[in-house]
Amino acid sequence: MARRLTGRCFCGAVCYEVADEFVYAANCHCSNCRRTTGSAFKPFAGIERGKFRLTAGDDSLLLYGDASGHDAHCRQCGSLLYSLVRDGAYVHIAMGTLVDDPSIRPTAHIFVGSKAKWFTINDDLPQYHGHVPG
Repeated sequence: MARRLTGRCFCGAVCYEVADEFVYAANCHCSNCRRTTGSAFKPFAGIERGKFRLTAGDDSLLLYGDASGHDAHCRQCGSLLYSLVRDGAYVHIAMGTLVDDPSIRPTAHIFVGSKAKWFTINDDLPQYHGHVPG
C-alpha cells in the first residue's frame, strides 16, 4: 500500500490526503499558474483523481472552473491547493501545499514560452515551450 501524504492551505482550513503515487511532476511557467500562485512558476505533481481526498474544509473551498476542470483555493486564505484537469480524471497538487515530502520531483519546465521575463531558470531540467511533447 502506498504511503499517504498530507497537505493543507496556509491557514489550515482545508486539508487533504494523497497517495505518494504521482504519475508526473513539472514546473509550470504559464501566465495562469503565475497569477494564481503569485510566483514565477507552479511546481505541481499529477495523480489520478481517486488517489486524492479532502480530509477537512470541503465547505471552505473556492472553485474557479466547473466540475470537469477547476482550480481549488481556500476561501479563507486564498491558497491554491490543487487543480482538477484532464476532464476531471487527474488532480495537479500544488507541491508547496504538501506537508510531507513526496518521492517525486519535477522533471521539466513547461510553458517556458510565456515564463516571466524577470525569472531565470538555473537548473538542467528540460524546458518546453508548451506541454511536454508526446
